[in-house]
Amino acid sequence: MADTKRYGMALDLDVNGEIRTAAIRPADLLLDTLRDSLGLTGSKPGCRNGDCGACTVLVDGIPMKSCLMLTVEAAGKKVTTIEGLYDTKVQREFVEKFAFQCGYCTPGFIMNIYALARTHPDADQATITDWLQSNICRCTGYEEIHQAVVSVLGRLPAAEN
Repeated sequence: MADTKRYGMALDLDVNGEIRTAAIRPADLLLDTLRDSLGLTGSKPGCRNGDCGACTVLVDGIPMKSCLMLTVEAAGKKVTTIEGLYDTKVQREFVEKFAFQCGYCTPGFIMNIYALARTHPDADQATITDWLQSNICRCTGYEEIHQAVVSVLGRLPAAEN
């Protein structure tokens, strides 16, 4: 049960297709509510100012940086976290293409690329590059990430799939 004495209000959120109640303050960020109140730690706190993309979630199917969104703004919307994308093609391609090193940024990339694949399944190189710019990886050179994206979009020759 939400501790409204400590936090002020209880808010129902649709997260990964399940209605969850979180005890929040009006100023709480969605990132913190997901991690601290709901135990969904896949979204990572990185820069906390919207630059790195490690905290990316989908809100009504649109990639959002949860460090820039108040929890109350998510009320009445469908929030999808990395936990809600368990065993999707995007995750499998990131593993198969070794598109991660330390893995800290990986959930944000996967969320963003999942949205790209759903909204632009025939994305050209310029669109892919544009979408990849919203996330930062400090460990790798992005080549494997790009390969995973291209594979998810089905643009690799059959011999490489």
